[in-house]
Amino acid sequence: MAFGQDFLKGFFGSDYLKDYTHASKTFRANGYELAPRYKFLFHVYFNLNTTEIPKLKEVFNKTDQQNLSLLVKTVQLPNYQIEVDTMNQYNRKRLIQKKIEYNPCQLAFHDDGSDLVRNMWYNYFAYYYKDPTQQYWGTPVTQGSLGQSGNGGDPKLSYNGRDIYADQRTVNDWGFIGESYSDGAAGVTGKPPFFKDITIYGFDQHKFCAYVLINPMITEWRHDTYDYSQGGGLMEHQMSVRYETVKYYQGRLDTARPTANAKGFADPAHYDTVRSPLSRPSTASILGQGGAIDTIGGIVNDLQSGSVLGIIGAVQKAGSVYQTFKGKNIQSIVRNEANAVVKDVIRGQLPGAVRQVANTADGFFFPKVPIQNNSTTTNPATPRSATPTLTGPATQDVPR
Repeated sequence: MAFGQDFLKGFFGSDYLKDYTHASKTFRANGYELAPRYKFLFHVYFNLNTTEIPKLKEVFNKTDQQNLSLLVKTVQLPNYQIEVDTMNQYNRKRLIQKKIEYNPCQLAFHDDGSDLVRNMWYNYFAYYYKDPTQQYWGTPVTQGSLGQSGNGGDPKLSYNGRDIYADQRTVNDWGFIGESYSDGAAGVTGKPPFFKDITIYGFDQHKFCAYVLINPMITEWRHDTYDYSQGGGLMEHQMSVRYETVKYYQGRLDTARPTANAKGFADPAHYDTVRSPLSRPSTASILGQGGAIDTIGGIVNDLQSGSVLGIIGAVQKAGSVYQTFKGKNIQSIVRNEANAVVKDVIRGQLPGAVRQVANTADGFFFPKVPIQNNSTTTNPATPRSATPTLTGPATQDVPR
């Protein structure tokens, strides 16, 4: 079918080409404000209490805290259970609220080769309980958040010996450790919490929503299972935490410094801060993503920067355009993509790069010509009068 017939059929509509207007107006309007968030766009920050526990700072530096966030596989958002009782008011049922319960949150970590997650658990274990701090194989193997463990230079504890009826036992400290003068920094009373808070960030459209778990405590820790039958399986750790309350926050991400609003996010040590290569032609396409129109926008942005690197980038992109389209049938590419664009326009799915060029680069697709009138010729730079609009009877959906 000729291009003109394809264009008219797409423009005036057909029985098979329809715009999903309801979904478009619901989920795309106002910057996709009603579109659901994606599950994989999240970040978790563990705020270890290194200020009040000096020994903990010696074990985990700032980089280690940020790297813990990278090892989170899944995280459950806070959930609640409200206790409600049913009362009788002259046989009419009345509901009254009594209290709210904060249910535990489940987290899963990669079992990393550096043992970062395992060390976090071990230090938590050694901070609150005496069991892991007693020697068995040797002092260097057992180091907790309170420093190098051991029995003051005494030989390792004989775990395998039986001392039930012995007059003296080498070690009497087991189980939970209460408050101690050496737990916190100078001037800190009591036993400071291991975690100050855990913040879960969700990202969407350059915005964030945050859930802050206040004073969380680990209630369950589960290591994984080794299994010869799972040739492609990955090891993980699972943790369950309880918390005293939850704080809610939301806002916009600072493009220049995302970590200002989302702690530990987009650290250059692990995140790629280089601009997307889509501004260079990755495909022999005119209107598609990574095509010529995308590249034109990239060249303009580079030139507008006014820097030497911007000029070099513009030259690189222009050279890439030449190499990409060298030997290609441009006319055939334009014809095929034009038919697809007409249908996308009717669906409301025109690519953002094309809309930008069509709206800003006046005359790129439809060159301006002087408008003739009875007396004079209008200057091409003079704004034209309002374009006439087609009018007709209102239409409405009719059940088929």
